[in-house]
Amino acid sequence: HAGRRDRRNPDHERRLDARAERRVGNARPVVVAAEAPLRPPVVASAAAAWDSFNARFWNASRNFLFDIVDGESGDDDACRPNQVFGISLTHPVLARDRWEPVLHAIATHLVTPVGLRSLAPNHPDYKKRYFGDLRSRDAAYHQGTVWTWLMGHYIEASLKCHPDRRGARRLLETLTHHLDEACIGSVSEIFDAEEPFTPRGCIAQAWSVAELLRALVLTAELGSGRES
Repeated sequence: HAGRRDRRNPDHERRLDARAERRVGNARPVVVAAEAPLRPPVVASAAAAWDSFNARFWNASRNFLFDIVDGESGDDDACRPNQVFGISLTHPVLARDRWEPVLHAIATHLVTPVGLRSLAPNHPDYKKRYFGDLRSRDAAYHQGTVWTWLMGHYIEASLKCHPDRRGARRLLETLTHHLDEACIGSVSEIFDAEEPFTPRGCIAQAWSVAELLRALVLTAELGSGRES
């Protein structure tokens, strides 16, 4: 393929880039492509996936997303942090008019000063402490335990709705203070789900560090000299 591209006349080379326009409301994304062979089937598949996701995963009775649909026990309406990716990623798959209620649910049930809970406290399987023998810890790992790295995606999603960098930066204050505890200069993997939010798991977790750094960049006040 590389050789074939080299023999092309640059003036006649096809453009393979696509531009996505995300519309407000329930309208699905429109992908505009220029002279791109095979693009229409890809566009149609993307539109079908967008429609299907919004039709199946939206939990109208609770105003957030199902965690699982069509599972062994049917649809799972547990409030978990996975739904934040429907907003935070570069190409959001969730309809724009549903961003606010999803963020409200996450802020109400999952956000802590050190990251996002893996399960809402009102769920019967919720565990507030990651503690005990291996079986006890494994039972709590995804059932309430706070995952630090998810804070970066929550902040990115929040900024898409409310571009208030200063307010978003305040969400990181506890995590920046955490740099002086546990493993000095680093960030723990997980925390207990309730106060005092004891750090647990790996004491220096790469994805926790990376997302804290990314969130600090996202919330930097440009031109203020506070980017660092």
